[in-house]
Amino acid sequence: MRPFKSVSRTGIFCLLFSAPVLMSGTRPNEADVILAANSAKFSTSSIVNEKQSILDEAHVLYDSMKLKRVGLTRTAFEFAWQGYKHLIETRKIYKKEVLSICDFSQSSKRKRLYIIDVASMKVLVNTYVAHGRRSGGEYAKSFSNNPDSHKSSLGFFVTRKTYYGGHGLALTIDGLEDGINNNADQRKIVVHGSEYVGANFLRSNKFNGRSFGCPAVPAKETQKVINTIKDGSCLFIYHPSKNYITKSKILND
Repeated sequence: MRPFKSVSRTGIFCLLFSAPVLMSGTRPNEADVILAANSAKFSTSSIVNEKQSILDEAHVLYDSMKLKRVGLTRTAFEFAWQGYKHLIETRKIYKKEVLSICDFSQSSKRKRLYIIDVASMKVLVNTYVAHGRRSGGEYAKSFSNNPDSHKSSLGFFVTRKTYYGGHGLALTIDGLEDGINNNADQRKIVVHGSEYVGANFLRSNKFNGRSFGCPAVPAKETQKVINTIKDGSCLFIYHPSKNYITKSKILND
């Protein structure tokens, strides 16, 4: 995890000059300076404590749900949980009972999509999921928010409505991170089913097929996956990319 941000010099300056004036005059006296400094210190400490509390919560949940046994990496879950809590607080998601994680640190031969029932602390679905064809072969290594890149986008999404298209039942998703995945709608990035993903495909191929950037799932599981996560739940697509982790405002606020 990245170290937490400290209060900036500008922030401390503002605190100093917005503190209550204990004596007459326009400049703060020594008491004002001490009060403002203590307030800044308390604010920073509160942020650190809150984030540590969320991280501790993630540790407990990861172990209690035995997520290691089903292959989900601890780091992927920790980041997912941190963002999930942030999105609830900022009211970006409203279907709170479900958290979905695509762990693209894993091979596409692995069942790397995890749909978790947060209330009952159970994994509802664990299945295969495709990455973009230009993101890599067996492993996803490169990501983009650009139209026509045919790459996957990382980060946090909120699920929307279903529709029927060229792949049958599909689910629209909105990217919540500017410059990272906010072009999902323009790129027509959706959750859909496909025959190039799943156990049957792997019987005659070295690894699962790839999409134009959509998190495609096995055709036989499309309905279950989409009906479980549709209408406002959190979807997190993870990879240990420093470029993403350092730029994500959701993870660094």
